[in-house]
Amino acid sequence: MQPHLEPMYRFAFRLAGQQQDAEDLVQDVVVKLYTRLDELEAVEQLRPWLNRVLYRQFIDSVRRKGRRADVAITEFEPSGDTKLLDDQPAELPDIAEQLDLAKLGPALDRVMRTLTPDQRTLILLYDVDGWSQEDVAIVLDIPLGTVKSRIHRCRARLRKKLQESPELFPDSRRVGVKD
Repeated sequence: MQPHLEPMYRFAFRLAGQQQDAEDLVQDVVVKLYTRLDELEAVEQLRPWLNRVLYRQFIDSVRRKGRRADVAITEFEPSGDTKLLDDQPAELPDIAEQLDLAKLGPALDRVMRTLTPDQRTLILLYDVDGWSQEDVAIVLDIPLGTVKSRIHRCRARLRKKLQESPELFPDSRRVGVKD
């Protein structure tokens, strides 16, 4: 498991949002799996499998604590050529030209906090980390078609919330606001 600890920690940090919670989460998973080393050897795709275990442990801990774990999206940089919110057409002609990028980060953090932990995880895995839809389906233990539809709905929700943000669009430029 040693080569997988760093990626597990990064994933745990994105889920939990705090260093100590992420460390505890990884430690809990490692301790839980230590007695099941023979099962680990039989797993073909270890990274998605470990992240699924980590994700389930996170959800269990959130339920036990009775609180939501918020993650600031600006703490993470997209990997490679991954584009946040992908290449989905926006309702505005070119949103990147209309937004002051200094204002986008805090607005995106605020909007991401409105998503459920499952929705945030989906967006973080797919749009920020650049995971394939198949790997996301394995980690979240849901069908591939469900991943695709949830990605679409989450992006639409994020796009709508961003377009309604007064700090990004003054009243005259906000979508749906008449002069």
